[in-house]
Amino acid sequence: MTTVLTPLTPADARNRLLQHRAVLVDIREPDEFARRHVRGALSRPLSAFEQAHLKIEPGRDVIFTCRTGMRTGANCDRLAKAVEGPAFVLEGGVDGWEAAGLPVEEDRKAPLEMMRQVQIAAGLLVLAGVGLGFGFHPGFFAISGFVGAGLIFAGATGFCGMAGLLARAPWNRRTVG
Repeated sequence: MTTVLTPLTPADARNRLLQHRAVLVDIREPDEFARRHVRGALSRPLSAFEQAHLKIEPGRDVIFTCRTGMRTGANCDRLAKAVEGPAFVLEGGVDGWEAAGLPVEEDRKAPLEMMRQVQIAAGLLVLAGVGLGFGFHPGFFAISGFVGAGLIFAGATGFCGMAGLLARAPWNRRTVG
C-alpha cells in the first residue's frame, strides 16, 4: 500500500484519464458532486469512504480530488491506504481543473452545497441580529450570539442543526421524475 499522494497537474491528470491509465475519485459529499464535477469522476464521499469499497482495475492509477485539493491533502494518509499502487492528488482540485480550461459538468439546478447554504444563512442571521440590535432593541443581539454558539457546537460535535433544517427546505428536495 502507498502512504503518500503525489500531486498531478490538471493537464497531466487529463492525459492519464484520456489514455485510460487512471481513474479520478472525487471525495466531496454528494451535494457538492451533484452541483459540479469532472466528467467521468467517481463519487466516493469522504464521510463514507471506507464503506465505499474502492475497486480499481489493475494497472490503473488513482487520482483523488476535492474542490480545491485541501480536503484531499488533509486526508492523504487515509486515502492512500485504500490504494494498492500509485495514488495521486489533482493539484487545485476541481477548481484547478476548471481554471486550467478543462471542462466540468455543472448542474445549476442542483442546490448549493449544504456548507455554503449554512454559511449564507448564518451570515444573514448574524447581520440581522446586529442590525436589529442596533436599530431596535439590544435583545436582538442574542440572535447573533445564538448563531455563534450553534457554529461552535457544530464544529465541536460534527452535528449542525442548521444544516438539518436547511436539508428540509423545499429547494433541497430533489424530485424524482
